Amino acid sequence: MKRVLSIFVLASTGGGLAGCHTGAPVHPAPAQTVQARIVESRQLQAPVTVRSTGTLHARQTATISAQVMGRVQEVLVREGDTVRTGQTLAVLDDTTLRAATDQAQAAVRAAENQQDAAQTNADLAASTLGRFKQLQAQKSVSPQEIDEVARRAEGSAAQVEALRAQAAAAKAQESGARAMLAYTRVTAPFAGVITARMADPGTLASPGVPLLQIDSAGPLQLQTTVDESAIGAIRKGMKINVSIDAAPSLDPAGTVAAIVPAADPASHTFLVKIDLPPSPELRAGMYATAAIATGSRAAIVAQRSAVVMRGSLPCAYVLDSNGIAQLRYVTLGAQQGNMVEILSGLSAGEKLVDDPGDRELAGKRVEVQP
Repeated sequence: MKRVLSIFVLASTGGGLAGCHTGAPVHPAPAQTVQARIVESRQLQAPVTVRSTGTLHARQTATISAQVMGRVQEVLVREGDTVRTGQTLAVLDDTTLRAATDQAQAAVRAAENQQDAAQTNADLAASTLGRFKQLQAQKSVSPQEIDEVARRAEGSAAQVEALRAQAAAAKAQESGARAMLAYTRVTAPFAGVITARMADPGTLASPGVPLLQIDSAGPLQLQTTVDESAIGAIRKGMKINVSIDAAPSLDPAGTVAAIVPAADPASHTFLVKIDLPPSPELRAGMYATAAIATGSRAAIVAQRSAVVMRGSLPCAYVLDSNGIAQLRYVTLGAQQGNMVEILSGLSAGEKLVDDPGDRELAGKRVEVQP
């Protein structure tokens, strides 16, 4: 009985459905229409770049050490201090060198006194020789006497020349002693900022032992290494885009200042120095990347604002020939300004919805927003 009842119900239902069929065609619901801004993807020649990393340096850096041995009496600067050219940075004990300078000055005075005395004797010998020559004309002196007087005059003149040379040597020693004494005051070779202090009062300073480090004031320089395969594309004065990790808002264009002509034999790379424009956000030691153009290639680009994220994937709404938006996943490349390279997913000349935001536009008809 249950089986017969089930068959009856199915038969009744089928009859009811058949009775409701009118034979009219079924039309899909019209697509919803929305308005949006439309942009197009396009093809252009994009630069082929080699990315090279490096650090920022001052254009001039000096490690300062003493030129004479001595104990440090004072260090007048600390890290971060701004100094001017010739400013005294540290003072060494000058007791020994000052004594040597005083001794050299005394030697100069003694040599000058000896030279003056010798000059007086030479003048007297010369005048005596003149009188003897007058007596010789009168036949009042013998030839032997005139010869003796002439030899004494020559000897006196020679002694004056010797003492003059001795005085000059004493003055040279005095100049050297004064120079050594001046070396006890360590000065800044150029204007800049103290970046390291390696000595305190009481330290024994000697030539070659670092006391301070100074970086020149002004714009910085990116020093980066470039592989030998790309060095041929770089020339002095070339503009290169640089990105700073610690200052992402900056996008400075640097200028190639120098290319070290010899490669590192271990890494086969060349050191390239790139001058950067001045900026208060930049500090020596920051990490940076240079994008070095080595050629060009065809690339598809689109407005960055036309790319949206769905989950963790970049997408774009692409309009078909009927103006219906379809969601298409794309692969992004490098971004420059408000344009981004599309590595896959788009062709040149396709229409895209600009700045779709969070709207779900797939399957909807898109009209150009006035």
